[in-house]
Amino acid sequence: MGTGNILFLLLLFSAITWFSRNARQLKKNIGLGKDLDRSDRPAERWMTMIRVALGQSKMVSRPVPALLHIFVYVGFVLINIEVLEMLIDGAIGTHRIFSFMGGFYTFLLGFFEILAFLVTFGCVVFLIRRNVLRLKRFISKDLDGWPRSDANIILCSEIILMTALFLMNASEQVLKDQGIGPYRTAFPGGLPVSSLLAPLLSSFSPDQLILIERSCWWLHIIGIFGFLNYLPYSKHLHIVLAFPTTWFSNLNPKGAFSNLASVTNEVKAILDPSFSPPAPADPSAPLRFGAKDVNDLSWKQLLDAYSCTECGRCTSSCPANQTGKLLSPRKIMMDTRDRLEEVGRNRIENKGTYKDDGKNLFSSITAEELWACTSCNACVQECPVNIDPLSIIIDMRRFLVMEQSAAPQGLNLMFTNVENNGAPWQFSPSDRLNWASE
Repeated sequence: MGTGNILFLLLLFSAITWFSRNARQLKKNIGLGKDLDRSDRPAERWMTMIRVALGQSKMVSRPVPALLHIFVYVGFVLINIEVLEMLIDGAIGTHRIFSFMGGFYTFLLGFFEILAFLVTFGCVVFLIRRNVLRLKRFISKDLDGWPRSDANIILCSEIILMTALFLMNASEQVLKDQGIGPYRTAFPGGLPVSSLLAPLLSSFSPDQLILIERSCWWLHIIGIFGFLNYLPYSKHLHIVLAFPTTWFSNLNPKGAFSNLASVTNEVKAILDPSFSPPAPADPSAPLRFGAKDVNDLSWKQLLDAYSCTECGRCTSSCPANQTGKLLSPRKIMMDTRDRLEEVGRNRIENKGTYKDDGKNLFSSITAEELWACTSCNACVQECPVNIDPLSIIIDMRRFLVMEQSAAPQGLNLMFTNVENNGAPWQFSPSDRLNWASE
């Protein structure tokens, strides 16, 4: 086993170890949410996941970005099949171990190069849309700072990885033509993109070509390892989480709101004195109506926060946002995720227990944003991975109303009328039909 193999195995072990550590922390953070049963109707859930996450069905409402996203998504996923060969080569010191497949291998490499070209094209257009055309949903202030840089870093990284793949194949093409070493038989040659680039490298010496080929090989494999461990810090975590997020989608009609079990039990007890509410799972936990902090949300809502693609489709479709109000469903999800990360770090620093830092979800999400929501479900409908920002908004509004009595004046007046008159109007029940007297 050579030095290169040992270095490769060390990098592979480090990448897997670091990713596993981050994955465990993500799972712990999501596990801070309240329990929620989403195991019903499994057949429908599988179909939803296949249609939405795998089939990208909700992307097609905007055809141009949908096509570009398919280029990048399908291309990047399938090209990584070639990474399997690179992993084997790196581990045992072979070169193009799958070349024994002959014509099928040549077809695969050619197909991968076409996909790599489409990935590169898609990433370039996405960069132009974000930084030159500056589409409205990409220049919103809720993307200022890291989120905007994150998107550009990923797009540029994918272009670099695809370029390294092309240069690696092009240098091998020239080495094959010159009959140098293993390249003479292992590399099939005649690939659609690298064959166009090969003439540009024809003046290089064999040593220089081998250096280019090896450098691009290492750049590509290190880039893949880096990308793997960048995911937990990036919005591109949705590449992995889109599948469980869509599987655990809310399958009920979008206009149906859930009832708080605590309130339902109170009503049942009033209507039926013999009713005995079930004992709480944790009697020591304080009873809270709605959500004040991330631990008051369900694990599915926290999973949604990590799955947010930050594409802005929800915000661009929000009628409140379109009329100039502060509400941005994308910001709601981003703020929830940031707060969850903050709580997770707090627990790590305090050896598994949370030390009150005086912050909560309302530290970054204002009541003005929450009350601007019309609960129309446009954000839920538009999200390409079935994220539900509205559920978080409703739970936070429940906290404001039921814990702090902090509803807007118009709603407080309605609540008073319902309590006193049994209806939202400000007159007694006996006068309700007076409007029809004439």
